[in-house]
Amino acid sequence: MSVEILEKEIKPGTTILNVEEIREDFPILAETFSSSKGPDIPLIYLDNAATTQKPRNVLEAIKNYYSHENANVHRAIHKLGERATVAFEKSRSKIADFINAPSARQVVFTRGTTEAINLVVNGWGRKFIKAGDEILLSEMEHHSNLVPWQLLAKEKGAKLRFIPFSKSKGTLQIGNLEHFLTERTRIISVTHMSNVFGTINPVRGLIQKAREHGIPVMLDGAQSVPHLPTDVQELDCDFLAFSGHKMCGPTGIGILYAKEKYLEEMDPYQGGGEMISAVWLDKATWNDPPHKFEAGTPNIAGAIALGAAVDYLNSIGMEKITTYEQKLTTYALSSLQSIEDMKIYGMAPFRGGVISFNLGEIHPHDMAQFLDSQGIAVRAGHHCAQPVMRKLEIPATTRASFYLYNTFDEIDRLVISLLKAREFFGHGTR
Repeated sequence: MSVEILEKEIKPGTTILNVEEIREDFPILAETFSSSKGPDIPLIYLDNAATTQKPRNVLEAIKNYYSHENANVHRAIHKLGERATVAFEKSRSKIADFINAPSARQVVFTRGTTEAINLVVNGWGRKFIKAGDEILLSEMEHHSNLVPWQLLAKEKGAKLRFIPFSKSKGTLQIGNLEHFLTERTRIISVTHMSNVFGTINPVRGLIQKAREHGIPVMLDGAQSVPHLPTDVQELDCDFLAFSGHKMCGPTGIGILYAKEKYLEEMDPYQGGGEMISAVWLDKATWNDPPHKFEAGTPNIAGAIALGAAVDYLNSIGMEKITTYEQKLTTYALSSLQSIEDMKIYGMAPFRGGVISFNLGEIHPHDMAQFLDSQGIAVRAGHHCAQPVMRKLEIPATTRASFYLYNTFDEIDRLVISLLKAREFFGHGTR
């Protein structure tokens, strides 16, 4: 499918994608919910930072694999095995092209961003981090880019240091980055885009500064890769981790990109079939990357379907998706700020389609349940970022997050439902 930008405007000053055409590609968006007070309520899905919906071509890729290609990859001589292997490795090449990796050898299939980060922590960190070394993170990290490093630091006697964020803006305070870099800093690992604030962090400058000190940098791209054109050669990051299910692909599949230097020197994260070159009773040698890090039977259907998701996003164009989402987010911010007692967390000048908020004294869980009664799916909680919530001195937020199939009318319906919530909960004022 090829989608053109329409030369028309739904909201003043806003040129958009043909979202109605895009929405037809996602069967689940036609879901409705019964209502005792009137006609069925249509689904408004605003929980895209947690997971995205899947277009037909991705669903068909999964069905086609199990219907026509189902076999294990790499080791089979028969035709089905060859067919599955070709599709599996073709998907790896598509993903490498999508992030402009120099080689498909630098793309390792994982179960998701969390496993990709753990792979680096265990395969590289356990080998090269020593007692007294320092690991530089940020205060706004998702637990998946915090807890694995905590475990490693405890095991090795290393120290974690943190780039702080501004409570008022939700932006990293990297103006004094040199203060956090010492002769003991061994790696920097930060989120490219915050899953709480939507902040797009200035990682290019951070990476350039790290280069001056010879420090490798890993980016958590779980929220950025699905929404922003991503060029690992331009970024010059050493590692990039991201998930398929947040970019129209299935769950249980993700990617670790790494520079070949690190893939060569890293130890395997898991042992088993496929990741070996030769095995004796008392020793083994390793396969070449990326297979060195893909022990056992992989998620073949998931990898192939992720390739289909990349095809879909490419057919629309990542630049167009980014532009549309930014305009949608700007409209949403303006609309939400018009509501009395609305508190929005994070006002970064460069941000993606994630808005965390609280309305008066209404608990986020109550708010999410009320919005669900209106057919609107949002997220409520600490968003796997408890240290962020502690610094903000709140237990949780409600979070609305957008993707290419969301509309301006859905934002209007969200605002109407939030006003209804204020009325329902007695205005929820302080």
